Amino acid sequence: MATVVHPAAPLRHPRRRLLGRVLLLALLVLAALLAWFWQPLNGYAGIGAAYGARVACSCRFEGGRSLSDCRKDFEPGMAMIMLSEDSAARSVTARFPLLATETATYREGEGCRLSPWRK
Repeated sequence: MATVVHPAAPLRHPRRRLLGRVLLLALLVLAALLAWFWQPLNGYAGIGAAYGARVACSCRFEGGRSLSDCRKDFEPGMAMIMLSEDSAARSVTARFPLLATETATYREGEGCRLSPWRK
């Protein structure tokens, strides 16, 4: 009778195991930091979007400049704010990706006003 030899289970390389553990640890640290700083980060995103909408609305509808030219009026660090315009409503919407969206609307005699915040 012939003896059946089973191939040995593939050996896991110690470097791969170490790399997997390091990546898992890095993800856990990143998730903990995001949870810890979520409230301030969300607040700064909302303030940045509100400031961007108000400044861009004033620049566009009171100053008569193009929306792309209005980005020059932004403070340093506002590169992530995205702007869009609704010409019919005479409003500008500023978005901080995944966190905040604010809209400012121009009214003759009043200037640009932010939309009321939802509670």
